[in-house]
Amino acid sequence: MPGAPVSRAPAPRPPDPRPLTGEPLALDLLNTRWAQDGAVRDLLGDADGPAVWLAANGLDERFTADAATVRRLLDARDAIEAAVEGAGTERLDSVLEHGRVRPTLTAEGPGERTEFADETWGPAWLAARDYLELLTRAPDRIRGCAHEACTLHFFDTSRNGARRWCSMATCGNRVKASRHHARSKEA
Repeated sequence: MPGAPVSRAPAPRPPDPRPLTGEPLALDLLNTRWAQDGAVRDLLGDADGPAVWLAANGLDERFTADAATVRRLLDARDAIEAAVEGAGTERLDSVLEHGRVRPTLTAEGPGERTEFADETWGPAWLAARDYLELLTRAPDRIRGCAHEACTLHFFDTSRNGARRWCSMATCGNRVKASRHHARSKEA
């Protein structure tokens, strides 16, 4: 029809370039910064990166990747990293001050709703809250990759709790290959 507005599908988002995805929200936020080919990459520092992260975690329906939200995510990432490394909890508590869980009663029964005085704190608060839930479930299963050049974190869901690598296909194989190479040189 002439003169009718043309509706366009939203532009496709670039793929998530991170080597490890699908971890619990708190650890997935930590994994937005990683080492690749000797350089540090930062998904939250890329133009499309924050939107990619929100979409990867199903948060893009409720939140936008505006500058304020990205600043809050960076604060939360640093706070979670400090907590994981045992460098204090004050920063994490500061992030958690920006939201709350409100108990509700629905037709289906008891429920909860998250509330934020400022919606730009939403994704950051949810990641900080997720870290608390991981600590409640199994704090000893929150791990950093054992490869010395890797900065990624994971929640060990293996049966025996002995996972050491972010990925056996990458870091695990690198370590095994370097050990094999060292043994071959000695022989």
